[in-house]
Amino acid sequence: MSRIGKIPVKVPQGVTVNFKDEVISVEGPKGKLTQKYHPVITFETQGEQILVGRVNEEKQTKAFHGLYRNLLNNMVVGVSAGFSKTLIITGVGYRAEVQGKLLSMSLGYSSDIYVGIPDGIGVTADTGGKLVISGVDKQQVGQFASEIRKLREPEPYKGKGIRYENEYVRRKVGKSGVK
Repeated sequence: MSRIGKIPVKVPQGVTVNFKDEVISVEGPKGKLTQKYHPVITFETQGEQILVGRVNEEKQTKAFHGLYRNLLNNMVVGVSAGFSKTLIITGVGYRAEVQGKLLSMSLGYSSDIYVGIPDGIGVTADTGGKLVISGVDKQQVGQFASEIRKLREPEPYKGKGIRYENEYVRRKVGKSGVK
């Protein structure tokens, strides 16, 4: 049995989970999420937790078992607590500012960069160069944070660029000046 798949998913108070027509729908205080699932996966509600099972022992079914258990768990956590990623902007003159549904960034290029903020995502920027991206869908939050980071990846000599809060940028030594 899948080690991840056999762990029950705990459903907190205020969160409702429904399984209908091969679609999982999870609703909670922060929002609502839906996800289609493969028919070889079964869901059984036992009080405050949900057990994920499978109908056969094929290799693909075993992979789906762990996948859909984690997707369900991420949906439950998302609608109850939410997800967030923090980005740090480092560099002289580098800044970010939220203007309605637009994120305006000055990253050392000849003109500012404007990025549209997708629905379901919240972005806050402070003057210290910290950018917090939050939302209920873990995949959407991570994807948007990755797209922002790609605009100016951290460089290894001075460390300028956009990096995740817990990311370590390996620094290199510059020219020594000795001939």
